[in-house]
Amino acid sequence: MRPHSTNPDMSKKTPAPATIRPIKKLMVANRSEIAIRVMRAATELGLKTVGIYAQEDRFCPHRFKADEAYELNKDKGPLGAYLDIEGIVALAKEKGVDAIHPGYGFLSENPKFSQACEDAGIIFIGPDAKILDMMGDKTAARNVARKLKVSILEGTDEPVSDRKEALAAAKKIGFPLIIKAAFGGGGRGMRIVRESKDLEKLLDEAQTEAERAFGNGAVFLERFVGKAKHIEVQILADKHGNVLHLHERDCSVQRRHQKVIEQAPSYGIKQEIIDSLCDAAVKLAHAVNYTHAGTVEFLVDHETGEWFFIEMNPRIQVEHTVTEEITGIDIVRSQILIAQGYQIHQEPLALPPQDKIEKSGFAIQCRITTEDPENGFTPDFGKILTYRSAGGFGIRLDGALGATNAVITPYYDSMLVKMTVYARTYKQSLDRMDRGLREFRIRGVKTNIPFLMNVVHHPDFMAGQATTRFIDNNPDLLKFVARKDRASKLLSYLADTIVNGNPFAKDHKISKAFTAPPTPKFDHRITPAKGTKQLLTEMGPEKFCNDWIAKQKKLLITDTTMRDAHQSLLATRMRTFDMLAVADSVARRTPNLFSLEMWGGATFDVTMRFLREDPWERLRDIRAKVPNILLQMLFRGSNAVGYTNYPDNVVKGFIKHAAENGMDIFRIFDSLNYLPNLKAAMDAVREDTNSICEGTLCYTGDIMDPKRDKYDLKYYVGLAKELEKMGAHMLCIKDMAGLVRPFAAKKLVKALKDEVGIPIHFHTHDTSGLNAASIIEAATAGVDVVDAAIASMSGGTSQPNLNSIVAAMQNTPRDTGLDVEALQEFSDYWAAVRSFYKPFDTSEPYGTAEVYLHEMPGGQYTNLKEQAIGMGLGPRWPEIAHAYAEVNQLCGDIVKVTPSSKVVGDLAIECVARGVKPTDIINLQGTKWSKDVTSMFEGWLGEPFYGMESAKAADSRKKWNALADAIVGKGGKRIKGRPGTHAAKIKLEDVRAELKGKLKKEPTEDDVWSYLMYPDVFLKFAEFRKTYGDVSALPTPAYYYGLQDKEEIHISLEAGKTLFVRLLNMTEADAAGQQTAIFELNGYPRHTTVTNKSLAKNAVTKTKADPADPTQVGAPMPGMVASIAVSVGQKVKEGETLLTLEAMKMFAAVSSPIAGTVKEICVKISESVESKDLMVRLVK
Repeated sequence: MRPHSTNPDMSKKTPAPATIRPIKKLMVANRSEIAIRVMRAATELGLKTVGIYAQEDRFCPHRFKADEAYELNKDKGPLGAYLDIEGIVALAKEKGVDAIHPGYGFLSENPKFSQACEDAGIIFIGPDAKILDMMGDKTAARNVARKLKVSILEGTDEPVSDRKEALAAAKKIGFPLIIKAAFGGGGRGMRIVRESKDLEKLLDEAQTEAERAFGNGAVFLERFVGKAKHIEVQILADKHGNVLHLHERDCSVQRRHQKVIEQAPSYGIKQEIIDSLCDAAVKLAHAVNYTHAGTVEFLVDHETGEWFFIEMNPRIQVEHTVTEEITGIDIVRSQILIAQGYQIHQEPLALPPQDKIEKSGFAIQCRITTEDPENGFTPDFGKILTYRSAGGFGIRLDGALGATNAVITPYYDSMLVKMTVYARTYKQSLDRMDRGLREFRIRGVKTNIPFLMNVVHHPDFMAGQATTRFIDNNPDLLKFVARKDRASKLLSYLADTIVNGNPFAKDHKISKAFTAPPTPKFDHRITPAKGTKQLLTEMGPEKFCNDWIAKQKKLLITDTTMRDAHQSLLATRMRTFDMLAVADSVARRTPNLFSLEMWGGATFDVTMRFLREDPWERLRDIRAKVPNILLQMLFRGSNAVGYTNYPDNVVKGFIKHAAENGMDIFRIFDSLNYLPNLKAAMDAVREDTNSICEGTLCYTGDIMDPKRDKYDLKYYVGLAKELEKMGAHMLCIKDMAGLVRPFAAKKLVKALKDEVGIPIHFHTHDTSGLNAASIIEAATAGVDVVDAAIASMSGGTSQPNLNSIVAAMQNTPRDTGLDVEALQEFSDYWAAVRSFYKPFDTSEPYGTAEVYLHEMPGGQYTNLKEQAIGMGLGPRWPEIAHAYAEVNQLCGDIVKVTPSSKVVGDLAIECVARGVKPTDIINLQGTKWSKDVTSMFEGWLGEPFYGMESAKAADSRKKWNALADAIVGKGGKRIKGRPGTHAAKIKLEDVRAELKGKLKKEPTEDDVWSYLMYPDVFLKFAEFRKTYGDVSALPTPAYYYGLQDKEEIHISLEAGKTLFVRLLNMTEADAAGQQTAIFELNGYPRHTTVTNKSLAKNAVTKTKADPADPTQVGAPMPGMVASIAVSVGQKVKEGETLLTLEAMKMFAAVSSPIAGTVKEICVKISESVESKDLMVRLVK
């Protein structure tokens, strides 16, 4: 791009006498980024540098960058120290300083500081006091512009503080107007007033902020241009009358009147307008005999092209970097040389004439700040845990505090680093900025990077159309993709688990790290062979069941290891991590499995509640790794995967969503064999999916025992025929307690094969130690599919041994064809994995005939035992088992599967805990029982003894009704018929809206269905994941027990992204109970602090405001209480200011959310508060 040309004579005047004042030692009267920037320029000039710092700022890197650094007056406070003119000048004289550079902000525009330096014989690197007084005072600057006939915005000529005067002036100017600090810039002390009613409040805020930032609360008012470009011209002038402009910058993207993104040159503004602005800027500089660097700022009406002079900033600007990039001129170096008396066109400056000033390419600067854009840009502070910055071609970084372990304090500006990118074209510069922002990794404090990314990608910004209202007019800029920050969250979880333990690991401790389990081998280059999944897809459920399953001679096997086996043995605590580790091998080495049961039942609840995993992710992840074998779930009829009855639309919607996410077989049952409860679910599978509907009859009793003729062969055959008529593709015999004895299995299967025409699937438990024989007998009778578990996860309350069954069937007509070597490798893997779950592995290591007494389902056996231990009733387990059998008889001998079995278990354990016999329940009328218990007897699980001959069921119904009268009351509410018709209607759109309000984000479909099943559990899970991330990525020992000293693990976040984490050390707890875990993350140290809950019980913590209670006013952000505007007993209006918070030099008024009376003020002026700390209590 050619250099811009204005009148060449405007850059020259008659030279003043050359007097060079040498500088040997230069002090920077500022901090952080700008201090370092000045020191770098000074060092290049061979000067010795002196830094200053407040006590609170003693760890800021500018102190270490300086050759010498000295602490300022502690008594002045963190901000006041940098505003202490007398103290700073005295220190400079004492240390032999020749010159002081003020940077920007603080005292940079204060004429008293310039004069004090001059009086002390110290060079002030900036305009002299007279010019600062004239141009730093916005009112005086406007007068100069008027004289030169440079357009200005209408407004007050003198600073205003009096309200009446401000209101009178405002009426003349008209609304909207803008309040601006008279003695400073950078957005401090600036407010837009849109209506007269807001003037007084905003005037107070602006003046308070100006007073604190600049030491002077004077402000003035001027017309506000709504759709304006903020264009500024960089001026450089020496002491010999030479003035240059270094072209323009576009600083239109602003938030709260603070520039956020700046670029040079502007893009999309007509050149004639730019020429006019540059000419006016040079004219203004000449008129006031300006020296050094300065910026002349203008507003350009984006619609009309009119432009107005706003102000002149007589200092270096934050955004000077973009000008340096396009011109190749070091502005700070130039300032220092000008201050010594050098001419800008002569060595060592030697800048070219105006028409030769370079204007090459495009530069953009982003200010990266420690503000949380998702929370109203509230300043964030604390320790930076990780800092990884951008770099490479065309990227410049100007910063100070950007470093791992640096501490961001609440006292200063929130800017962390400035990133300036340069490229030959505007488009390239945008791409480079995008790349640079993506490269940053800052953890420990929130930053505005997500917001900057949104701005850079916005079409208006990319087209150069952004105005000063750009952010206000585009609320979508404040919609963010959730920041992952996965490593930090997982380290926080690990640290908490190491210190406080996993609350669900039952205080189990390990003394050394586990050995990695032997993962079965597989060739990842081989695509899994086609299996039952492909057959189902090709044939459809009807043909697949009738033309393929029914015609198979081999015995088909379902592996239950990933669901019912661990539900029965390990209280459902098996984690997805361990399933996925073996899934690839299963898909490739046993592709001829019929199905994998891996979902549904209790796993849905436990996954979220205890494992803190998403059950839907488990389903999708296993589906992705096992694309060739059918996936199977257990579905509780009208209870879905919950414990309550749902209306039909919820049942159907859940099934549809599960099928869409990979579910192939829905084993649908009812806990009382009340078949009407299956209708909605069975219809949904047939009508809305391409999956298999497996209708289920639940087995109890003993068909071989003539004394228990209630549950006889005729009863089960009748149910099976009805299920076939209802549309079942397959029939499942669900023997949840392992009560089908070998000869009964043969008899039942043979009868069913004779009476129904759909394939039969046999599910049993091996609690007795005998049920492998039941499977063999069922196989000889012609059963099509059987359930079994891998050897090391079989037996006891689990399923029979899959490996042994496969071996037993070899060389017979029903040979399964499964690879016994692969199965043994799977068994070795699961045996090692099982050791991780020792706290939950409480089932007996042997079979027991006791099951024929209590008839407890295998899955419930382990869970109920866990419940008993948790209640301190572990030693009384035999009593509970007997009570279970007695309660069952009291109920009339019902079918027992979750949730009906849970009710029997709850009653049994309550009886033992209360010290009463089950038979005494009848006499305990009026006693309060759990909701699950009462709802079953109210009829919410359906009717017991469905499908049974009336005469055979008569005695049972009598017992049931007597118990129901005792629990619900004779006059208590009961429902008749199918519970789904009585369930409260649920509108899914209402649920989505409700959930959106609770999550503060748009819920996913997964979220909706999880919330419908378990509202409280899901919300707690969502909050946990928000805090700690996806802990399912952690190896199981790390999840349950944390890391051992010096133990290293690897965490796979996604394909190609792996974290290597090692525990180096744990510090001792401090007085507040805080401990620090020192990890090594990918080879770099990372500190994570956690509260030791056992030691912090006595630590004093501030009360938090309840966000749902409008009478409790909490801190909207961390900060310091700057002022309190009310007193106890004072009546306040809604929206009236209660107090003002200060954080990082920004002031925020905290308003009353309601009209009421101040009951209590919980904070004091200058007190520090954290976000959500209770500050004021109100009464309505």
